[in-house]
Amino acid sequence: MTTGHGHHHGFARVRHALAPHSHDSTDRVDDALETSRRGIRALVWSFAALFATALVQVALLLVTGSVALLGDTIHNFADALTALPLGLAFLLGRKAATRRYTYGLGRAEDLAGVVVVLIIAGSAALSAYEAIRRLVDPQPVTHLWVVAVAGVAGFAGNELVARYRITVGRQIGSAALVADGLHARTDGFTSLAVVLGAAGVALGLPAADPIIGLVITAAILLVLRDAAKEVFRRLMDGVDPSTVERAERAARAVPGVRDVADLRMRWIGHRLHADLAIRVDDTLTVEAAHRLAHEVEDRLRETTPRLAAAVIHTEPAERAGIA
Repeated sequence: MTTGHGHHHGFARVRHALAPHSHDSTDRVDDALETSRRGIRALVWSFAALFATALVQVALLLVTGSVALLGDTIHNFADALTALPLGLAFLLGRKAATRRYTYGLGRAEDLAGVVVVLIIAGSAALSAYEAIRRLVDPQPVTHLWVVAVAGVAGFAGNELVARYRITVGRQIGSAALVADGLHARTDGFTSLAVVLGAAGVALGLPAADPIIGLVITAAILLVLRDAAKEVFRRLMDGVDPSTVERAERAARAVPGVRDVADLRMRWIGHRLHADLAIRVDDTLTVEAAHRLAHEVEDRLRETTPRLAAAVIHTEPAERAGIA
């Protein structure tokens, strides 16, 4: 982490004022630790809920032999397991920066996202295999009311987990946790599809069960596409353009800032980092430019959610051709 500024004298003070500025406060570090704690708590409780839901479905699966229920159970187990890499990433992200890892280990959350994508892909492949196998070699599905109950249980468990993960994820600024919550919500709707499969078999359409299994596989693939897209954006330092535009407007609105240039932002874990140049009058003293950089950073903190640090360079506006 970067340190706050102490009292500088003589040439050291001038050098400090000319250098790029990045200010981290102790309470911001405490806030980062608290967001990680909340993320871990959300993962622990949601893992327990999904694992319990999947265990209930396994017990009912042994009674019914439904391939649609099998696919949904596999997916629920996979969704529960995604909490493990995310939890590890949150723990790593709390470690202090070192001389080797000068930004800390927040990017572990992005690597956890890759693991989540692989788990989702594996669950889709297994679900598709079982559904196709049952289409080729049909097996009777019994106790249809049990299948329906299992589907409703899967929906309820996933929806509770989805609401919890999404709420906490948005509060702490974790895109990975929000995405995992949306994944759980999609799983809930695939659980309802199991109920449709049971209804189809009850109406004399035995192929409805494996067909619904394939529908569930298709739903998993849609989740996989969205999750992979989100993880790819994070790995490539993608940021919502509206966030960048809002930060530029906020910096330009600070009195004394003639223009803003070269604004770059990136996510490291669930915290944003910014790097930008502000163009100021040539007549500004070193001290005045230093204070202005402080004001810009304060404004960015106020207007940019989850901003962890801002490195601000000052440049003469006249040199940039600004009248």
